[in-house]
Amino acid sequence: MSEGGIAAVVVAHESAETLDDCLVRLRHADDVGQIRIIDNGSRDGTLQIMQRHAAADARVRFVANPDNPGFAAACNQGAAECDRAWLAFVNPDCLVAQDTFVRLREAAEDLGGAALVGADQVDGEGERDPAARRRDPDFAQMLRSPKQANLGVAIEGDEPLQRVEAISGALMLLPRALFERLGGFDTGYRLHAEDLDLCRRARALGATVAVANDVQVVHVRGVSSRARPVFVEWHKHRGFWRYFTKFEAPQRSAVQRFGVFLLIWARFPFAALRAVARSTVGR
Repeated sequence: MSEGGIAAVVVAHESAETLDDCLVRLRHADDVGQIRIIDNGSRDGTLQIMQRHAAADARVRFVANPDNPGFAAACNQGAAECDRAWLAFVNPDCLVAQDTFVRLREAAEDLGGAALVGADQVDGEGERDPAARRRDPDFAQMLRSPKQANLGVAIEGDEPLQRVEAISGALMLLPRALFERLGGFDTGYRLHAEDLDLCRRARALGATVAVANDVQVVHVRGVSSRARPVFVEWHKHRGFWRYFTKFEAPQRSAVQRFGVFLLIWARFPFAALRAVARSTVGR
């Protein structure tokens, strides 16, 4: 059994569709010494999958929360359940390769150790996920140009390691010491924007945020959100409002703050309708 220095933390919710494949891959990944699964109130068979893997592999432990405290809170819960020097946060719909974490750790070490590193994410058809490389939201700029709401950053040529302002919380690796300095994820976020927040705070501490462009993982995306698309969109928009009030609002005028409030919440009903339509097609 591996005594590897990496702990993988998985937060699950209604994730039975992909969780088994995710855990099989985590168990075969190099240098993974601990796997912690935090389930947020699933009712779809997720619990049975967790139990089966925990019975088969002593590195796997799980916590079945009776309710859903949110992604950020569950990530912190999972980190507290393990003690390895490196933490990898992995969505249950992310499918890693055997060498994924070792290569991400090597990339972080090349950056000096104090780094958050993500991977190139593609869907089942090989299409890149723009959320893998992002910039900080600039809400005042979004007021002037709605196109600025797209936070994705293009991949830079053949650069194997690309520094960016933010990476996706669907897959990120960082030293435990840095995570503890940050105080973990901000639990004021329920879903979405907590990764943007973590990356911004990490950079403020002098850490580097980067994507290992030569490390690719499959991210199925949206499995957990299909059951409650309106709930997910509500908390996504709430998360962006929290992010704005935390980082930008103090430097903005009252008119700008009100404009950003309208920008975020006027978009919500349209985004919710699109999410419902996508979830219906995906069933």
